[in-house]
Amino acid sequence: MRIYLDDERNTPPGWTRAFWPDEVIKLLQAGGVEEVSLDHDLGDDQRGTGYDVVLWIEEAVALHGFVPPRIRVHSANSSARQKMEAGILAIERLSKKAHGNR
Repeated sequence: MRIYLDDERNTPPGWTRAFWPDEVIKLLQAGGVEEVSLDHDLGDDQRGTGYDVVLWIEEAVALHGFVPPRIRVHSANSSARQKMEAGILAIERLSKKAHGNR
């Protein structure tokens, strides 16, 4: 499964649409997710942002041995994109340390 988190853009063919971080996290917890593509700004920061998904994955890898899917960022928010990409690099380092070069 490939998950596309966004509140406005059209969902690319072959992707499962999610509007909120908690939806993505539930799908990640269920397993079978190969890739996620994340927007940051989702229209209601109190419900969360794409960065919340990055933080959840990072914690799951560090504390629970979660094997992360491929993670992309398609946000137009440049500062948030940088923050999310830094989190993805941290996830990749943690995953390599925990699981070797997969």
